[in-house]
Amino acid sequence: LAAHAADIKGKVLEIKDDHYTQKYGGTKVTKADILDIDKDNHLANIIADLAEADTIPDNSYDCIILTQTLLLIYDVKAAVKHCYRILKPGGVLLVTVPGIVQMDYKALGDTWHWSFTQASCKRLFSDAFDVAKVTIAHHGNVLVAASQLYGVGATELTKEELEFIDPDYQMLITVRAIK
Repeated sequence: LAAHAADIKGKVLEIKDDHYTQKYGGTKVTKADILDIDKDNHLANIIADLAEADTIPDNSYDCIILTQTLLLIYDVKAAVKHCYRILKPGGVLLVTVPGIVQMDYKALGDTWHWSFTQASCKRLFSDAFDVAKVTIAHHGNVLVAASQLYGVGATELTKEELEFIDPDYQMLITVRAIK
C-alpha cells in the first residue's frame, strides 16, 4: 500500500476501518467510507456484503482498499465485479490476499474460503477489469513461509531474508486494478 499511496485520494472505501486510508491517504482523501458486513461495527457507515453490494451507487469511489478481505467472501467474482462497478472511471482498487499462510481456524475457520496465487488473481481480476490495467505481484520465499508457519516472527529475520521473492512460495499477493 505504501508503494501506491498516491492512489489513495478523493473518495475512498475501506473494509472494517479506515486505518490504511488515514495512514497513506491523509489530506488527499476528501471522504472515507467504511464497509463491513457486521452491523455491530460502529465504525462502518455502510453495512453490506461486498458480493451483494447493489445498494452502493455506481461510480462512487476514487479508490477502494481491500486488504485481506476476499478470502472471507465465498463469491469472490461477484465482489470483484461490485468493486469495478462502484469505482469511478480511472479509480483504483488496491487488494491484498493470502497465499501460503497459517489459518486462524478458531477465529476464521467457518468464514475463510480461499487462499490465492498470482495466476488465480490474474484470472479473477481480468474477468472484471481491462487486463492491461491490472498489476499483480507476489511476495514471499521458502524461509519466510516456513518461519511464518512455525511462528517465527518477522523481527527475527533480516530485511534481505524478508524481501527476497521466490515465485514458488507466494505468501501474499497484491493487486492494483484501474477502472
